[in-house]
Amino acid sequence: MDMGDLLKMGASAFMNSQRSGDAGSGLDAGSLMSALSGLTGDSEEGGLDIGSLLGKMQSGGMAGMAASFLGDGENEEMGESQVTDLFGADKISEFASKLGMSESEAVGGLQDAMPQMMDQASSGGSLLDSIGGISGAIGLAGKLFGK
Repeated sequence: MDMGDLLKMGASAFMNSQRSGDAGSGLDAGSLMSALSGLTGDSEEGGLDIGSLLGKMQSGGMAGMAASFLGDGENEEMGESQVTDLFGADKISEFASKLGMSESEAVGGLQDAMPQMMDQASSGGSLLDSIGGISGAIGLAGKLFGK
C-alpha cells in the first residue's frame, strides 16, 4: 500500500470516527489527507513517517501498543493522552486549526485513524518496506538507541 492510499484510508477512518463528531464527518478528504501528512510525516517529504512514530511510541512507553498496530491481531485502543503524547499539544492544536475543529475532536479522530494507518502500513508483515527498507530500519534503530 502506498502513502497516498494510507492517507486516504486514514482520512476515511477519521471522517467515520464517532469521536471526531460532526466536524470530522464534514471534512473534505483532500484537506484531511494534507493535514494528516503534515502531522505524521517528515516535514520535507510528507507522507507517513512510521519509523519516527514508532520511535516516539517506544520511548513514550507505548511499545506494546505499537506492536499491536504492527501485528496482524487486534489493535490496542489509543487513549486521548497517548495521542497528545505522540504528537505533542502544539501539533495537535495546529492540526485542529487547519481543519477548523476543536482539539478534542481532532484527538478523537486520531484515536481511530492512527491505529488503522499504522496497521495497514505494516500489513502482511512487511514493516521493512513501510519504514523505508534497510536504511529506514538503520535510522529507526539509531533513534531507538540514541545513536
